[in-house]
Amino acid sequence: MLLTCLGIGCIQPATAQQDTTDKKSGIIYQFEIREEIAPPVWHRTKKALKEAKAMNASIILIHMNTYGGMVETADSIRTAILKSSIPVWVYIDNNAASAGALISIACDSIYMREGANIGAATVVNQTGEAMPDKYQSYMRSTMRSTAEATGRDPDIAQGMVDPRVYIPGITDSNQVITFTASEAIKYNYCNAQVNSVADILKITGRQNYTIVKQKLTATDHIIGFLTKPLISGLLIMLIIGGIYFELQTPGIGFPLGAAVFGALLYFAPLYVEGLAANWEILIFIVGLVLLAIEIFAIPGFGVAGISGIILMVTGLTLSMIDNIGFDFTGVQLNGLAEAFFIVIIASFLSIIGSFYLTRKLFGTSTIFGNLALMTTQPQSEGYVSSDSQYTEMLGQTGETYTILRPAGKVMINGKMFDAVAQTGYIDKGEAVRIVKYENAQLIVRKV
Repeated sequence: MLLTCLGIGCIQPATAQQDTTDKKSGIIYQFEIREEIAPPVWHRTKKALKEAKAMNASIILIHMNTYGGMVETADSIRTAILKSSIPVWVYIDNNAASAGALISIACDSIYMREGANIGAATVVNQTGEAMPDKYQSYMRSTMRSTAEATGRDPDIAQGMVDPRVYIPGITDSNQVITFTASEAIKYNYCNAQVNSVADILKITGRQNYTIVKQKLTATDHIIGFLTKPLISGLLIMLIIGGIYFELQTPGIGFPLGAAVFGALLYFAPLYVEGLAANWEILIFIVGLVLLAIEIFAIPGFGVAGISGIILMVTGLTLSMIDNIGFDFTGVQLNGLAEAFFIVIIASFLSIIGSFYLTRKLFGTSTIFGNLALMTTQPQSEGYVSSDSQYTEMLGQTGETYTILRPAGKVMINGKMFDAVAQTGYIDKGEAVRIVKYENAQLIVRKV
């Protein structure tokens, strides 16, 4: 997963949006950003903006302490703050690094505690290595435009991303900008140094204001938990693993139920958050249907199966990014790449894990051995393996021992064989006729 270390300096008094609120009384809506910048933080921010507007709040105050996080989420938050009709202040209580810095300079006013820092906005990957310049270029532009929108020096904002930026008296070459509270005040990237929210109210003459702190419901906590990248990856593993195990066992049972449950937990919170649209979920379903058709109705594996896999991956990926319909102009490339790799890596790990569990759970020595379609076939149990005998069986009839979906087992003259249905699937106990022998497997058709 790509993480973005976006750094920024403190803010000067905003000139882009003048504070004309009545200082005698009013409501200050306060919420916290004290963790990694990820979809749960975006959920809380949208909730805060909506509730603050509903209660006619005079100011929105962010209590921040974060080392950063995801660029995609940070960009969504900073855009929402810039568009807010209510002035947004931020109190940096220790750190506003990485994505926290970008969010901070989008605010109308910034206040910092003694010992707090803001800056270091270079885009890096999960190992801490700087990403290619195309990512840095986009971040430089984002930082500059955000600083310009809030009346701050755009060169300083750019210098928080690019170590090549040289600003006399502020930074030497090959060093990104990170400000302390006093430095941020000196260069107009911070309004004042304070030790608490109460100090902010005091120096701004708003002691009589009522502070309303954000209260998260159980639903908010659940949505926040399920939209974490790690949890999304685990749910994708559950979906893919459930589908795989369902294809390995006769009948419709627990694996399919687990896959459906995983899909609901994956898509539902993303749908509620406005990330997963109807058409994106439909793409995933169509892909699943095409994959099922390939497995159950079409011999071999071809266009339908490959198309199904591509559509499933596409649906899972697009549901994680904040595009509007088919418009992807506001979607950052690294955000899209991050979502794609979460899906691919989770799917790969799920398949590898499923192969491993299949061997462990469905071996002939386990209690689940009777569910396996890929066990050994000892002659003492009635199995035979002679190719000539297989070919001589063409035209003979027998009965399905398990459901053929399309693979399974059949009983021919009292002996058990692996077999594949020529078309569709065949229920257990149905009469079948051998019509072909290919790749060491009998091809049968329902009589």
